[in-house]
Amino acid sequence: MKFYRIYIELTNVCGLQCSFCPTKNLPNTNMSLSFFEEIIQQAKPYTKEIACHVVGDPLTLSNLSDYLDIIYKHGMKAMLTTSGYFMKKHSYETLFHPAVKQINVSLNAFNKNDTRLTFKQYINPILNLCDAKIVQEKELFINLRMWNLDEVMSEDSFNKEVFSTLEEHFGVELNYRGAKESIRLAKKVLLHFDNYFEWPSLENRNYGDGTCQGLSSHIAILANGDVVPCCLDNDAVMRLGNLNNERLEDILQGRRASAIREGFKEGYCSEEMCQKCSYKSRFN
Repeated sequence: MKFYRIYIELTNVCGLQCSFCPTKNLPNTNMSLSFFEEIIQQAKPYTKEIACHVVGDPLTLSNLSDYLDIIYKHGMKAMLTTSGYFMKKHSYETLFHPAVKQINVSLNAFNKNDTRLTFKQYINPILNLCDAKIVQEKELFINLRMWNLDEVMSEDSFNKEVFSTLEEHFGVELNYRGAKESIRLAKKVLLHFDNYFEWPSLENRNYGDGTCQGLSSHIAILANGDVVPCCLDNDAVMRLGNLNNERLEDILQGRRASAIREGFKEGYCSEEMCQKCSYKSRFN
């Protein structure tokens, strides 16, 4: 059993309240370094890439470099996903750590929060990060995300402001209306597009059966040690086990995980949460 990546939530603290994210029910938790290394050791046979988030922002942690050191020590790569609000909290030495393969910045976080920051104050540290990556010729990717498109282009005003800023900064011409999945701004600096998506919830309507990449391409481990089949199960509704008292190998071979995995092979959702998830339509 191999995964493209495993999501390990270093912290479930984001520091923001984006309107497109679900309400978090679990208490604020930071994963200890010792526990994190135990998990990394158990994850090594299953993947080479660790995504350091589920709903929390890893850049809220002042000791982020210590977690990256552990990932690097075990010969693995890291992906950081952030709102960008805490960019100035870390040095480029940390953000360009040799373990880091990619940094994802969710630009629409600015538009969906009440903040005293101006757009310029928000975007400048992100642009500076891109500039430093280019000047220092770092090989990691920076992926600026605008996952806020929909049929009526409801974020039109904000997106135009983003496009104008990026056009001026990178000296490129961006066709907003004709935007594809991603646009190259510079070497390994991309502007990536997608639509808003509905987070799975037991309160959603039933979307029926189908298949998904949970337990196939990835799994997620929450900051409290809960193992879940999907990176969208932020409150461990489909808790498969907990690494404080179980081994990852045993959890992945457990009855619940096996039922989910085998069900997806047949296009069947064994979990109510999966039946009430519209995201799986992308794979069906």
